[in-house]
Amino acid sequence: MITTLFFLAALMVGVPIGVCLCLSGAVYILSIGSPVLFQSFPMQMFGGVDSYGLIAIPLFILIGEIMNSGGITRRLVDLSMAFIGSVKGGLAYVNILANMLVSSIIGSATAQVAIMSQVMVPEMEKQGYDKTFAAGLTVYGGMLGPIIPPSVMFVVYSVLAQVAVGDMLIAGILPGVLLTVLFFVVIALMGFVYNYPRSEKRTLAQRARTVVQASPTLLIPIIIVGSILSGVANPTESAAVGALVSALVGRYVTKEFRFSAMPAILLRSAIYSAIVLFLVAAAAVFSWLLIYGKVPQMVAAWVQTVAHDPVTFLLLTNVILLVIGTVIDGIPGLIMTAPILLPIATEVYHIDPRHFGVVIVVNLVLGLMTPPVGLSFFVASAVTGAKPGKMFIVTLPFFIISCVALVMLSLFPSLSLGLLK
Repeated sequence: MITTLFFLAALMVGVPIGVCLCLSGAVYILSIGSPVLFQSFPMQMFGGVDSYGLIAIPLFILIGEIMNSGGITRRLVDLSMAFIGSVKGGLAYVNILANMLVSSIIGSATAQVAIMSQVMVPEMEKQGYDKTFAAGLTVYGGMLGPIIPPSVMFVVYSVLAQVAVGDMLIAGILPGVLLTVLFFVVIALMGFVYNYPRSEKRTLAQRARTVVQASPTLLIPIIIVGSILSGVANPTESAAVGALVSALVGRYVTKEFRFSAMPAILLRSAIYSAIVLFLVAAAAVFSWLLIYGKVPQMVAAWVQTVAHDPVTFLLLTNVILLVIGTVIDGIPGLIMTAPILLPIATEVYHIDPRHFGVVIVVNLVLGLMTPPVGLSFFVASAVTGAKPGKMFIVTLPFFIISCVALVMLSLFPSLSLGLLK
C-alpha cells in the first residue's frame, strides 16, 4: 500500500514514469526491511536492456527521422492519392491509406500524428473538410503506427514476454489491415451522410507519373517487412538495412535529404531511444519486485474469481487496460501491466503470448485516443489548433469501430496469429 501510494503521488506531481518505477521499487525495498535487495537493483536494470532485440528500437526511430527529413512522407501521400482517385471523401481515404504506408516505417503513434497532421490537415482543409474532423481522422490513422510493423511497442513487449520480435511484428500485420478496412467502412458511411467532397480529379497520365515518382519510397517498407516475413533478416538487421535505404532514397531519389543533417538526426534519435530504453530498464526492476512480492499470484487469484474462461479474461483485460490507457502513455502502460497480466494469461488461461501481446498493445494505443487525457488528440491539437474534446466527438464513430476491432481481436486469435501458422 505504501509503495502504491508513493507511485501514484509521484505520478500526479509530474515525476517521469521511469523515475517513478525506480523510486517505487526503492520504497518497496525499504518498506519490507530488506536493504540487501539494493545490491541486485543495478543488475536488474542492466538485465532489462541487455537484449539484442532492443537494438531495433533506435534503428526504427532513426528510419522515421530520416524519412521525415527526406520528404518521403509527402510522396507516400501523393502515392495514396493516385490510388484512391476522385471518389467521395477521397482525401479521407487517402489520410488513412497514407497513414498505413507511413506506419510501416515510423512505428510510433504520437510521432506519426505529429508528422501526418502537418501534411494532411491543411490539404483536407483546402478541399473543404472541417479542420477538427481532419485532425481527428489523422489521430486515428496514427493508431496504425504501433500496430503495423515496425512497432516500438511490439519490440518492447517481445522483450518483456520473451517471445521472438519477428513473430510479434508479423502478428501486427492483420490487425493493422483490419483496422484500415474498418476505418474505410466508417468513412464511406460518414461520407454518404455528410456529403464529403470528392478528391481532385487526375488524369491517368498524372496518376501514372505520381506512381513512377513515388514508387521508390515503397522500397523502405518492402525491405523492412519483406525481409522479416521471408526470414532473410531478423527485425534488428532489417531495421539497419531500412535506415540505410531511407538515407539513400532521401538523398538520391527525393533529393531532399542531406548527409550534413545526420548529426542532428542522430541526436534526436538517441534522445528518444534513451527515454524508451530507460523505461525498459526501470520496468525490469518493477517486474522483479512484483514477482518478489507475489503480486501476479494475488492478482491471478482475484481474476479467477471473476473470469472463468479465456474470453471473459480478455474482455476484462480490455476494460482494465482501456482505463489505464486513458491516463498513461502506451509504452509506460505496457511496461506496468504486461508483467502482471501476461503470466495470468499464459499460465492460467493458456492464451498464446503473441495473441495477448496484440490485444494489450491495441488496447493501450486506443487509450491514446480516449478522454480524459487522449494524448494523441493533444499532439494533433498542438500542430493544427483544433480542440481535443471536439476532435473526439466528431470522430466518435472511429472510436466505436476501434472498440469493435479490439473485441474481434480478443475473440478470434487467428486475426493475430494467421500469418504465423
